[in-house]
Parts: sequence; C-alpha cells; structure tokens
Amino acid sequence: MNTLNFECPKINSMACCLMQSRRRASMDRRLAAILAADVVGFSRLMEADEPGTLTSLMTHQSELLNPKIAEHSGRVVKFIGDGILAEFQSVLDAVACAVDIQRAMIVRNDPIPPDRRIEFRIGINLGDVILENGDIFGDGVNVASRLEGVARPGGIAVSAAVRDLVRERLDIAFEDTGDQHLKNITRPIRVYQLHLGKQTPKAANLIDTPFALPKRPSIAVLPFENMSGDPRQDYFADGLVDDLITELAKIHSLFVIARNSSFSYKGRSVDVKQVARDLGVRYVLEGSVRQSANRIRITGQLVEGAGATHVWADRLEGFAEDLFDLQDRFVTSIVGALEPSMRRAEIERALRKRPDTLDAYDLYLKALPHTHANSPAEAQKALQLLEEALKRDPNYALAHAYAAWCREQSYFRGGLDERDKSLALEHCNAAFNFGVDDPQVLSIAAFVQANLTHDYEAAILVLDRSLELNHNSALAYGFSALVNAHCQRNERAIEHALLALRLSPFDPLNYHPYCALTLAHWFSGRFEEAATYAALAVGANPNFSVTYAYLAAAYVELGNFDAARVAAKRLIELAPSFTISAFTRMGPFRPASVQSLANALKKIPLPL
Repeated sequence: MNTLNFECPKINSMACCLMQSRRRASMDRRLAAILAADVVGFSRLMEADEPGTLTSLMTHQSELLNPKIAEHSGRVVKFIGDGILAEFQSVLDAVACAVDIQRAMIVRNDPIPPDRRIEFRIGINLGDVILENGDIFGDGVNVASRLEGVARPGGIAVSAAVRDLVRERLDIAFEDTGDQHLKNITRPIRVYQLHLGKQTPKAANLIDTPFALPKRPSIAVLPFENMSGDPRQDYFADGLVDDLITELAKIHSLFVIARNSSFSYKGRSVDVKQVARDLGVRYVLEGSVRQSANRIRITGQLVEGAGATHVWADRLEGFAEDLFDLQDRFVTSIVGALEPSMRRAEIERALRKRPDTLDAYDLYLKALPHTHANSPAEAQKALQLLEEALKRDPNYALAHAYAAWCREQSYFRGGLDERDKSLALEHCNAAFNFGVDDPQVLSIAAFVQANLTHDYEAAILVLDRSLELNHNSALAYGFSALVNAHCQRNERAIEHALLALRLSPFDPLNYHPYCALTLAHWFSGRFEEAATYAALAVGANPNFSVTYAYLAAAYVELGNFDAARVAAKRLIELAPSFTISAFTRMGPFRPASVQSLANALKKIPLPL
C-alpha cells in the first residue's frame, strides 16, 4: 500500500486546512483580567531552608491562593516555580482577590521570623489573551508578568486600564508611579502601586520588615541607566547588567540577587538604602551607560546599603565598533574589580565586630589579611583564627583552604617542619571534599598541593576547573600563573599572570602574578624583565622574603652586584635563617629549575 505523498500540492493543502481547523478548535481569543504573582526573595529563602520554604509555599497555595481565586470567580491557569498565573472575567474581582491575598499574608506572616516569611508581589493587567489548551498567552499576559516584577514586596502593581475600571470601588488607594519601560514591552506602561487601605500600624509595619542578611556578602545589580538619549541603547545597558549578574553568580562566596528582582527597579528613581533593605543585601551596584558618536562610557559604583557609603567606583571607556566584545571586556573588568573590593569591605566589617558576636565567617574574614602577608609569624595569627572558625564549622571549605596555605607558608619559611606539611595536605583534602564546586577553594588547595608534592599536572587540571567555574577570578589566575611558572610553562604563566593583574590591578595578592612573571622571564633567560617584575613583587608585598631572593638573582645575572647585595641584605633581615641550601630544598620548583636560581645567589654573600 502506498503512503501519502505530502509533496502533492492538493493533499498538502488539505492537511494544512485540517491542522488549522484543529488549532482553531483548541484556541480562543478574549479580553481578561490577568493576575501574576511570585515570591519575593525566593532563592534566598530556598538557600536558607529548602524543605521548609517549599512546604510553606504549598500551604499558602492550598489554604489561601487557590480558595481566594475561586472565591472571586477566577481560574488558576498554572503554577510556575514560585509563581502563579490566574485569569478573571472581571477586573474588580482580580483586584479584590489580590487585596484579600496580601492582607491575609500579613496576618499569616505575623508569627513567623522576618527572614523566613513568604511575601508575594502581584501584578494585574487587563488585556487581550489567547486561550489554547487551558493555557493563556499574549500581550496581556506579558504585561501582567512585568507588572508583578515592579510591584513592591507584599504589594500590588496594576496597569492604567485596571486602575481606571476600579477607581474608588474598593477600599484601596492608587499611587501613580508614572510611565515605565518594562522589559520586552516596546511601549511605556503607566504603572500604579496599590495601598491596601485601612491597616493597623502593626500590619503596615510588617510589610516593611527587612530581610535578614545572608552570612556571605550579598549584592544586587540594578539596571544601568541609559544616558544616551536613545532608547535603542537600552539593550546594551540591559545586556551588560545581565552578564554582570551571571558572572557574579559564579563567585561561590557571593549571594547575588536574581535578575527579575533587580530589574523591578528599572526606570525608577531609587534610594540605594531602601533597595538594600527591600532585597536584603549588603551591597548595591548601580551605574550608567552613555554613548557619544562611536565611543561608549560606562560608570559604576558599589555602595554599602546600610550606610550608603561608597566601596568602589570606576569609569570605563571604549569604541563601539563591536558592542558584544566591548560588553565582554567591560563585564570582565567590573567583576574583577568588584570581588577584591567587596572582600576588603567585608574584612573591615568583621574587624569592627565585637569578639562575642563573631561567627565562622567573621573569623575567616579576620584571618585573611594575615594569610595575605605570607610570612610565618602572620601565618600563625591567621591559623589561630581559622582553627577557631573550623571548630564552629568543621565543613567550612574556604577555612580549610586558607589553613592549608598558612601551613604551607609555615613549612617553607618556618623551618621545614614535617608536621606543617602533613597538616597542610590534610586541610587540602578537606578543602577538596567540602568545596568541590568552589573555584576559590579549588585554586588555593591546588596551589598548596602542587608546592608540597610537585604534582604540577594534577594541580593544573584543578586550577583549570576552577577557572571554568569562574573565569573572572584574579585569585585563581594568580595561583595558576605561579604553578605554571614553577614547572616552566612559561608562556601560560605569563598569560595568566597578566590576566590576574588586569582583572584586579590593586589586589593585595598581586605579588603572586608578579612573582610568576619574574620566574617565567627568568627561566626564559630574560633577566631584565625578571628584575623589573621582581621589583614590582617587592612593592606589592615588601615583607615577602622570597621576592628578594628572586630580585637578587636577577641583578646578579644583569651584573648589578651592588643592587643584588642590597636585595640580599633585606632578604636576611626578613628571614634570618635563610640559606641557599634550604632555599634549594624548599623551592616549589623542579630540581634543575631551582638550581639555576641557587647558582646565581652563590655569587653574592648569602649563607650557603
């Protein structure tokens, strides 16, 4: 029997008519009031207590949302993650339902701790929708979803059409917030925020109860303002912020507010302190984009929300020939600068806290400046704090990683005590076990393990993995540069060192990439460049004794023995027990590599 040939025009036409007929049978177009709602700060609540949050959300859905929607003659179209979409034949019913839900949530949240409360944002629009197989689509649905995004926590935002039909018919007041450009909606939408009428002072205050801040540093990236006067440039500013949020979210130590919440502030004049309070974050990044002719200028500033104090600010400029490449470069620069800036601010905050209020994270922060110094005495101070942090949280991967590094410092510059080496490797293993997806943990532990075991190949694989997880980490690039330099992968060491310096030009750990550049040029026979980078390493960390050995050796090869002796003198002042033979034994290099450095050092008066 022959099969149908759909290349035949007549049969093809019949098939199309049949398909269109079936499609019309399952599809309908009508005017409806659409209600869209979702949970404020859902990702934060899930991180804090996933089972409890899901249970609470399902309870609210079954006990409140579903009954209220049915009571007001509405229909639940679908639940979407933490959100709900419903339709009503009457605008009045939709708004009354939303008001009842929000008022009921105030009462339901009363006995719940502020950081565990579920609050909804609700958006309502009147518009044309397409009904197909029980679902609804169309512009009316899209606008309702965007209105939900700009609603205040515990509040309701509506379009002008909704407000005009309701007016004074309910015990509510409308606040005109003006025309707003909502994402993926080409025309401006007039947005009204609802005030829920007569509330007790207690109920009114509950809506404004702030979120508890996460333990790790938290940030919201607000939409950048388009200063070009050309609405078509919004896509560049929005794309830049999208990429910034994505890249910051890769930094395991940061809590980053999701895009939908951040973009609810688009087109609005905002108070940074209020934004930080609404979203429950410590830091807010805001900025602007201006295009003039073929040049683009981006300004950004990081603000600590509680005190509205500036943590970081910068201005970046470039040519607009290739917007996507320019966007990538801007994102890389901003993310690279933000991470160490926030780290410094967090350290300062921890140092200001009372001793009796310190938790494991605070103790880790207080240890960081001592770990960065890279000297035996400072390493011991850091270890005391890190060990106390690990008593409070034995699974704290980052504390294990830094404890491993401090033990490595004590081993190499404190007398080659085998106990330090053994404990360092134990902390490395714990860091790998507890921080398997944390790029910062992986890069530190891989660096320490490579130095102690000389298994460079395994370390480079782990470092590459950490850079896959976060390709904007100056810390990971710096450690990768050093490991590659130690095993004479000179070109890769130079590439990663320069990336680290570009990402974070004022980082306190920049002596790492400078040391890597020194060694890579030394092993390549470029002694003048080696001396230059060794001097820069000394400037970045004047108390790190090893850099003076590199500097002295480079000066010897250049025939500048006076300068070499000055560097050697400072080396002995910092490390009185230094000997060339110990330097040879302790070096994290292959034997042939370290021998060339030792031979140069033997030409000046240093203890053998």
